[in-house]
Amino acid sequence: MGFSIALIVFSLLLMLLVLMHKGKGGGLSDMFGGGMQSSVGGSSVAERNLDRITVVVGLLWFACIVVLGLLMKVTS
Repeated sequence: MGFSIALIVFSLLLMLLVLMHKGKGGGLSDMFGGGMQSSVGGSSVAERNLDRITVVVGLLWFACIVVLGLLMKVTS
């Protein structure tokens, strides 16, 4: 039951994080006034941190899927 709730929470959080990423226009950095790109890094610190958070949440989401699959296999 706990992993099912965690899966729902991680799914919603992952959707939110993906929608916050920068597309062809705007993104999180433009929303907060960081529209100017630095010539050194290519992407802002906010975008890089958003990428890292998205990867971590994605890995946690995947782990929940695997654990739920194993639990269903063991209990049946």
